Amino acid sequence: MANFNASQFNAQIRAAQRRAEQQLRREIDRVNRANQRAVNEYNRQVDAHNKREIDRVNRANPKAVDDYNRQVAAANRKADAHNKRVIDDLNKRLQQGSTTVRYTEPERRLAERVHDAVAHLDPREYDTFLSYARLDGEEIAIQLRDALEARRVAVWFDHVAIQPGRSQALQMDQGLRKARSGIALLTPAYLAGRFWTERELGALLGKSTLIPVLHQVTFDDVKEYSGILPDLAGFTTANDTVEEIAEKIAAAVLVTES
Repeated sequence: MANFNASQFNAQIRAAQRRAEQQLRREIDRVNRANQRAVNEYNRQVDAHNKREIDRVNRANPKAVDDYNRQVAAANRKADAHNKRVIDDLNKRLQQGSTTVRYTEPERRLAERVHDAVAHLDPREYDTFLSYARLDGEEIAIQLRDALEARRVAVWFDHVAIQPGRSQALQMDQGLRKARSGIALLTPAYLAGRFWTERELGALLGKSTLIPVLHQVTFDDVKEYSGILPDLAGFTTANDTVEEIAEKIAAAVLVTES
């Protein structure tokens, strides 16, 4: 029997994971685009129909205009809510389905041993680690992560990287080690000081690049929280959009390959 090569096995696992993530991202993008086209076409048809009906009702019975407009507005709200639920549910099922891997018990034990053995190799597969407070920063963090990924920035983000059934603290520590840089999304809850964010920020301060992004806080607020962070070049959503911030961060953290 040939000797088991842990390094080769781990490389195969990482390659398979990267291919799966790329395939998932392409599939989600395809579905989102298809759904958006369908929604846009539906809205165009509804708008055209509404205009025809409004013109007809106006000509036939001006007194019925107000009542009809209320009905149209209610129908549009209902359609928009339905479309959003369908898209969100499809995205959720795609993400969950892509990470469902079933192992036999011997395979699971082998994968666990290999995972633990190579965890210390620190392959640094991520361009940056995104630290945020879920209480008030989750929505903007997801937007920033998506904008960065669209610019080919590999982001360690707990929604995607944390695997159920394994130590969250261990996985987070590995992510902090693998990331070459850090982003601290500073919000009121972040500045209030919480265990996880303080732990992440303590590790990120040791990175050569740490970029603060302020959301619903000012630089004066940050100065009261930390005397170090205000000295770092950063951005605020009060001045720039998420897309603009992502563009600037991508230019700072991406490694140019020669």
